[in-house]
Amino acid sequence: MIQLNFRDSKPIYEQVEEGIRKLVVNNYLSADEKLPSVREMASKYAINPNTIARAYRKLEDEGYIYTLNGKGTFVAPNKQVNDVRRAELLKQFDEIVKELAFLMVPSEKLIERVMRAENDSERGIGK
Repeated sequence: MIQLNFRDSKPIYEQVEEGIRKLVVNNYLSADEKLPSVREMASKYAINPNTIARAYRKLEDEGYIYTLNGKGTFVAPNKQVNDVRRAELLKQFDEIVKELAFLMVPSEKLIERVMRAENDSERGIGK
């Protein structure tokens, strides 16, 4: 399901978040699909349940997943996930573009990179 690197400087809960986020965004997990319980995930990866719970809480706050008391945790509908992720990424994009402008990277070079990334995405490269 997800890959964890215990030697990475990134905290485990962030690796769990990132892994699940990628699975959702790339449609490996579909809308309303049930996720493993916190205990199941913790047992599978041999990590503290609080680590999984923290990742699940963050993903729920971001709109990627939702919890139904007594039923479990599920993947949020794609529209909701896409709206949340789009807003998050556009904010990051704006910050990066401002910094690149400060570093005097020509806008033509940025446009070229955006178009290349779009073409790669359409061809399924990088998934």
